[in-house]
Amino acid sequence: LPYQNLDYLGFYDKSICVTGAGGSIGSELCRQILKFKIKKLILIDNSEPSLYEINEELINLKDKGIEVVPILCDLCDFNYLRKIFKLLKIEIVFHSAAYKHVPLVESNPIAGIKNNIFSTKNICTVSLENKVKKVILISSDKAVRPTNIMGASKRLSELIFKSFSQKSEEICFSMVRFGNVLGSSGSVVPLFQKQIENGGPIKVTHPDIIRYFMTINEACGLVLETIE
Repeated sequence: LPYQNLDYLGFYDKSICVTGAGGSIGSELCRQILKFKIKKLILIDNSEPSLYEINEELINLKDKGIEVVPILCDLCDFNYLRKIFKLLKIEIVFHSAAYKHVPLVESNPIAGIKNNIFSTKNICTVSLENKVKKVILISSDKAVRPTNIMGASKRLSELIFKSFSQKSEEICFSMVRFGNVLGSSGSVVPLFQKQIENGGPIKVTHPDIIRYFMTINEACGLVLETIE
């Protein structure tokens, strides 16, 4: 892939932040970003066990010249987030943090809306304030004509990004939509596997539905390609 050239994406000596760094997509993004000659990698997550696990892994993977900074933070805490961005002088943001399980968000709509929408607005606001160079939203194919709360929350997140992109010509606000990513925390495949193990049947949305899959590695590679 072209981005295997370690200066291909302009990551050299940059301070890069990944939100939701302990999640399946966020953690793989961190692993791939560490292949570049960056200055600093900031890991933000509100789950202590997930943040601890990815931080311990990355400490062993990183080059000695790269600083890895784990931040235990709720992205809805705007004042704390503002201090983090100002202190660490973040230059590129990958906003991966979100609630992604459709049935769970459907059962907890307030929590889903708060986490997915307000965290996105906060990230965009502090990025604008601190003149971050690039901000990338990890979105979902469910944001296309959404039929559930999770999809609607991601669609609103996209509209927030679009709005902020019109506020500044200096900052690049971009989005990447995913379908089903094999091995990700939001993937439907583990559910299908359990249904098969239990003797079936496999429950699908519609008998004529077509699903498209990619691996986490491929998905994160595509995200990095959007930086070019």
